[in-house]
Amino acid sequence: MTSSLDAYLGSQCDADPTRRQVAETIRQLCAASVKVRNTITNGSASEHLGASREAMNAGGDVQKELDVVADRLFLDAAKAAGIAYFGSEEQDEAIVIDKQGALALAIDPLDGSSNIETNVSIGTIFSILPVTDAHRADPKSAFLQPGSRQLAAGFFIYGPQLLLVLSVGNGTHVFIFSSSFGGFVELIASVTIPERASEFAINASNYRHWEPQIRSYIDDCLAGAEGPRERDFNMRWIGSMVADCYRILVRGGVFLYPGDARKGYAKGRLRHVYEASPVAFCVEHAGGAATDGLHRILDIVPDSLHARTPLVFGGKREVARVARYMADPAELSERSPLFGKRSLFRA
Repeated sequence: MTSSLDAYLGSQCDADPTRRQVAETIRQLCAASVKVRNTITNGSASEHLGASREAMNAGGDVQKELDVVADRLFLDAAKAAGIAYFGSEEQDEAIVIDKQGALALAIDPLDGSSNIETNVSIGTIFSILPVTDAHRADPKSAFLQPGSRQLAAGFFIYGPQLLLVLSVGNGTHVFIFSSSFGGFVELIASVTIPERASEFAINASNYRHWEPQIRSYIDDCLAGAEGPRERDFNMRWIGSMVADCYRILVRGGVFLYPGDARKGYAKGRLRHVYEASPVAFCVEHAGGAATDGLHRILDIVPDSLHARTPLVFGGKREVARVARYMADPAELSERSPLFGKRSLFRA
């Protein structure tokens, strides 16, 4: 018999009042996600959802109409759940909702919004953090916690199916929205990322801007069965991290969004608090790993709500291999002068 999300939350989050509020927050986020999905599916007679607005968000990215719609819907969900503080990519500062609340919600209301016009999967990424008395004196500090303190994290995918990938700290589970059921039901009981990778996800158009270590890693993957990795790799890059992450969760592989030499890209473009940290939480609880190239993402304390970070996640062995390239590529005994010079991206 298929288990419902509500039953799962009841079994996992009924131990204490804080956990029960975590469950209620997830329920409210689910209700908002259905509204976002319906907005995407039905379109709008009054506005083009993929159209750019004159305003930019806190990270300096141009807002799309759907960014703003999604932000409003999830803010309403946070209010309904009694969240203390709401931190969003689309807001300059954290919003105080209820100072006596026990939780802070960090959210990217619409991941992959550059793909709206092309009908490619997009999503919502969220992180639920505890609020202590110390945080009440300085609301922004509630978001400046290591990701290991997250009580729950996950993401919705708006694609052919409306999916929820969720971890409450006990494995990572996938739920699908069922119209006939009227809610989310379990699709995958417990996700396990394969350790061996045969696919990598990276925006290869930025090759010329990468550090030599990242170039070397990609060069070795591209060398295929004849190269030092001794097997062929596929490359995938969707441009919506939720879609890339879900593929890795169910099929394996590694995702890389490194910093590079372009102005403003030294730490990449992904936000630590509401993108990298919740994804890392889900990936780790699925048996994978997530780093900034060298250090575990969930150990890093961000310095601001909108702090950026490089991100590498996927199968443990492959993420560890990337770290070895980053630490000292010259020490990789499998590399040879031949493969150090070959690349599909070099003249």
